[in-house]
Amino acid sequence: MKKYPISVIIPVYKNYEMFYGFLTVNRKYLEGCEVLIMNDYPLETITKSVHKIMPHARVFNNKKNLGFAGNVNRGVSKSTRNYVMLMNSDVVLKDNSFTNSLNHFKRNRKLFAVSFSQKEKDGKLVGANSGYFSQGMVNHRGRNAIKLSINFWAEGGTAIFRKKLFTEFGMLDNLFNPFYWEDIDLSYRAWKAGYMVLFDPNIVVEHHHESTIGKYFDKSKVLKTAFRNQLIFQWKNLTDRDMLNDHFLNLVRLFFVSLLKWDRIFLTGLFNALIRLPTILRSREKALKLFVRGDREILAQFEK
Repeated sequence: MKKYPISVIIPVYKNYEMFYGFLTVNRKYLEGCEVLIMNDYPLETITKSVHKIMPHARVFNNKKNLGFAGNVNRGVSKSTRNYVMLMNSDVVLKDNSFTNSLNHFKRNRKLFAVSFSQKEKDGKLVGANSGYFSQGMVNHRGRNAIKLSINFWAEGGTAIFRKKLFTEFGMLDNLFNPFYWEDIDLSYRAWKAGYMVLFDPNIVVEHHHESTIGKYFDKSKVLKTAFRNQLIFQWKNLTDRDMLNDHFLNLVRLFFVSLLKWDRIFLTGLFNALIRLPTILRSREKALKLFVRGDREILAQFEK
């Protein structure tokens, strides 16, 4: 059996029936890789159940809930190979074509990560994305891509990373726990540090997006967290002076509009971001040491 320099990290939070079913399907495609199962629900131990399906998998049952970022980071720190593939428990592999991404890394020393094409339940292919600045915020959107191209970020549930850089760039930031924007943040730090992210449409996986988040977190919680984390991303990463001024002017405007409308999603998200400001600034200080490229230079690549 061929051995690959890939550690596959699968974070799990509840939803075990689905996870075991998908692991049974995926195990034959993961042969030759190191597989780490990161269980982030402290009330249940899953080692025996996993080993019935995949005897050689390494299973870690967290003693306390770490959130997505903390759970993945623990997996990365426990891994032993040169590349780490993050694969959500709701991902189904069709083959082992993800190993072809190793060729991209060999050809490009400035490559940080390769993101995969994802087939949704309705058959739609997603995973190619771009970034843009609008109304004082860095935002993101999907795009159509039929060939190898740059990607704004490598999705934390279906992508492979150069482990050395993943660690050097500070891994996923726990500020974004329990979910959302942590993978965009890490990829943006890589872009600003002079590295790049690719999208490979020839690596296709089936991804049941939000099958866990949607099941265990109410919609209001999800929306508040998403907005809070979008703000954290801006405050942590933006360095362009004009963009920062635009951001804060629009934030003031949005604040008063939200007060008039009593928009609890916005107001709660803003409050939850503000109380984390000292931690955000410390995280920003660390990130700034890595940056060699500006915001406009990076975003301009996705305007073409």
